[in-house]
Amino acid sequence: MDPEQQSSPPPRPSADYFSWDYRLQLIGLSFSFYAGVFLLSHLLSASLSRTYTSLAAKEKVFWNLAATRAVFGIQSTVAGLRALTQDSALTRDRVRGQEDWSWFGVLTATGFFVFENVALHSSSVVFRSFDLPLATHHFFALSGFGSSVLWDSTGHYLSMVTLLLEMSTPFTCISWMLLKAGWAHTLFWRANQWVMIHSFHCRMVLTYYMWWVLLTHWGELSTHVALPPRLLLFTGLALLTFIINPIWTHKKTMQLLNPVDWNFGKKSASLNGTTEGRSAVSVKPHAS
Repeated sequence: MDPEQQSSPPPRPSADYFSWDYRLQLIGLSFSFYAGVFLLSHLLSASLSRTYTSLAAKEKVFWNLAATRAVFGIQSTVAGLRALTQDSALTRDRVRGQEDWSWFGVLTATGFFVFENVALHSSSVVFRSFDLPLATHHFFALSGFGSSVLWDSTGHYLSMVTLLLEMSTPFTCISWMLLKAGWAHTLFWRANQWVMIHSFHCRMVLTYYMWWVLLTHWGELSTHVALPPRLLLFTGLALLTFIINPIWTHKKTMQLLNPVDWNFGKKSASLNGTTEGRSAVSVKPHAS
């Protein structure tokens, strides 16, 4: 490498990302984009999927949220892999490193989590239900990325690695939609389930890696990262490591052995296409 390149300062993010007008515009655009994905999923599913039209209203909302999360999961996986594998300001300084692309990731993720929280709490009001574990997850997701926006000197390495935890969402979406269509007996559903379970194991390994980064940069974190984002990071990571990831990994593994819709009444989609307490129209294999 050229000695001049070695001594050159790391790239600095564009000044636009330190303008509140620009930040709010990007967060708003991200919110609008994912709201559009939600609406597009509804329109396409209503036109093309007999399974979708047979679902209850609350299940339709969950279906569209699953599709929206899958799209965000693809974006997040790309950002997370880039942070892990690419030589950048983030890898050179895991506590304070920032780049334009990481700011884009932080702001668009914030917009997505605003959308998720609005959708969750609106659904809770409409359907008179409340999912405390999911609400807690969404709270820490939005608060964590929101803190990176508010305390804008904080580095983005751990934020981008956190996004890689969304690697499981596309496979979760496929699993649930095919389960509702009664295709849990197919080889494709089982193969997707195996990949999904593997992705949850990868999530667990990734959280262990994040603890290693935190512990090996403890002094720098204490010096350069404000107390509120540190508390959010440690609390959220502890919940993921010791509660959320183990429970989800266990449930997805059990689902492979006994295909069950854990979200709506735990109805079993048995290998012969019948159900327990549910009409066959929702789960009997048919074109979607």
